Amino acid sequence: MNTRLKELDLGLNSLVIFRGILKEKVISALSELLAAEEDDSLVQIRLYSKFVYELYKKSENLSKYLLELVLQDENSYIIRHAEGKVVDELIEECAMRELEVLESISRLTSSEVAATIDYNGFLPEWRTEEIDFKAEYRKRIIGIGNFGYGLYAKYSMFIIKDSKVVPVKYPDETRLSDLIGYQRERQEVIDNTLALLSGKPAQNVLLCGDAGTGKSSTVKAVVNEFANQGLRLIEITKEQLRDIPLIIDSISRNPLKFILFIDDLSFSSDDDCFGALKATLEGSVSARADNIVIYATSNRRHLVRESFSDREGDDIHRNDTIQQLISLSARFGLTVTFSKPGKKEYIEIVKGILNQYNIEMDEQKLAVEAEAFALAGSGRSARTAKQYVMKVLASSSTI
Repeated sequence: MNTRLKELDLGLNSLVIFRGILKEKVISALSELLAAEEDDSLVQIRLYSKFVYELYKKSENLSKYLLELVLQDENSYIIRHAEGKVVDELIEECAMRELEVLESISRLTSSEVAATIDYNGFLPEWRTEEIDFKAEYRKRIIGIGNFGYGLYAKYSMFIIKDSKVVPVKYPDETRLSDLIGYQRERQEVIDNTLALLSGKPAQNVLLCGDAGTGKSSTVKAVVNEFANQGLRLIEITKEQLRDIPLIIDSISRNPLKFILFIDDLSFSSDDDCFGALKATLEGSVSARADNIVIYATSNRRHLVRESFSDREGDDIHRNDTIQQLISLSARFGLTVTFSKPGKKEYIEIVKGILNQYNIEMDEQKLAVEAEAFALAGSGRSARTAKQYVMKVLASSSTI
């Protein structure tokens, strides 16, 4: 066996801190290739092709791909740094030595491996380059509050599945520049988010108001805007509210900042989930951390659907019942109301969206058609404005 390939294979399999990357298909295939016996060309070719097949699915550049794996790896070393703990010199030395090994592997060229195979046919190549792994990793540690580690380094939006945080691989990519109107309302959300990112006290936020006014889009756009500053979003359904304490425990010591996002929130007066959220907002034992806020959207200002019987007093203490029903929204430190736009504001939103698509229309025709479209549908809103513009686009594309 080629001495260099054998050394690289031994180094790869001796990893301790970065051992998690051995589970990746590319690295697993590389290990098989490095360990292949040189007297069996057919096996070598199969393993070579398998490795390149897996690599090409991720990248054509082995060096960049391996560095990405290393920077995103969730391991005991990076977690200690992220939590501000003292790292023992033994662990520090181990991490640095392993980074040297990984850097050496990252520079393995296709020609080096192909030279060990007794075959004159075509073998696909991959790219490599010189990257200082230790320097890049030190940068990541210094900027851990912006980059994070593990899945949180790779993705910015997450959901809860089977009580576990799972990444959204293809999230809504809306940016603040894509949203038209409601500048004052959005600025309140932005300012609160910037306070969170800067380590200042930030409020839990309730975005309430009419449907289609851009409440959910605002939250997602804010996350997209500030993801590179360490902001992440975890979306939680109403049925998952009981999982909030566990979620908070899992991320409270993470250097990143998190928005726990609850979309379209409302309760019935006897809803069991009501108490779970109320306890979190009130600040139960594990309910709040400095790097976490709750953002919720609702079409209801007071979140709880009231019946006339609620007001008329099935409960002996009628006033206490009503106060209980409206108390949840009061526990959000900041309430931002998104109301349906008036005719003038609605037309301005339509114009703004049309400008984004470089569409020009006669203003009088625009005003008449857009208003008629709103009246025939669900009324004036940012969503209706977008739907009208999509109709205009569809019509123009068929001409």
